[in-house]
Amino acid sequence: MARNTKHIRRAARTAHSRPPKTAPQAKDVAQTAGMGHNQMKPTLIMVGADKGGVGKTTVARALLDYLASNNVIVRAFDTETPRGTLQRFHPEITQVVDINQTPDQMRILDTLNTSQVKVSLIDTRAGALASSLAALRDVGFLDAAKAGDFNFVLFHILGPSIASLSEISETAPFVTDAHYFLVKNYVNDSTFFDWDPATLQTYFGKVKNASEVTIPKLNAMAYEQVELAGTPLSSFVADKTASGEPANHSFTLRGYVRTWQNKNAEEFDRIHLLDLINGRG
Repeated sequence: MARNTKHIRRAARTAHSRPPKTAPQAKDVAQTAGMGHNQMKPTLIMVGADKGGVGKTTVARALLDYLASNNVIVRAFDTETPRGTLQRFHPEITQVVDINQTPDQMRILDTLNTSQVKVSLIDTRAGALASSLAALRDVGFLDAAKAGDFNFVLFHILGPSIASLSEISETAPFVTDAHYFLVKNYVNDSTFFDWDPATLQTYFGKVKNASEVTIPKLNAMAYEQVELAGTPLSSFVADKTASGEPANHSFTLRGYVRTWQNKNAEEFDRIHLLDLINGRG
């Protein structure tokens, strides 16, 4: 009996000597919660064309609006130097750069891994898609994307003529490891040629991972007013100015833009853009 009492007392002393279990500290919880974001593979989205006047920046704006509506934080680079085009509509997140200049290449690419914003969008200068892709190749970005270090998504805005097929052929060598989307942009009433299946296969066979995206037509007056407003598309629909103050945009025109946005969102959902960004594509 004395031996049992002695054993119980020793166990009690041991229990009291152990440090009590404590709840996780707030800092630890925050770090754990942020791990998924910090470990997210950086994504570079490029929007470009080898022909001007095809609505390239409009598609870039539609993408930024779609990503923002899905709580994806994005930073943007506008290569329409020196004044910029995309920056006019998204000044808070957009930098004007020259992708063919080494310092600006460093501003974009050297920060892909270190920036807290893991999605970057480049709106290339009109007619400069091929040269921009060549710059990415020369600095080793395309090889890094092939190795799985980055997600690379390319939206190639096509012109409304058969000549655009030649652009596909020129772009093909650069995009073998990219998520490559050929975009027919009807926003400004473009009329596209009919792609003959045999001719189409001749070019598409060179880019086996290419998919087609269609941007629908937007009412002409709504398109004009949303350009003049100089705000993100979502701000125009919400009847806000660039500074967030109440605007006085037409209810009817805002409705046209809202419907157009919804159709774009359906198209971006169809190609699983969010999955591609999150590495599930």
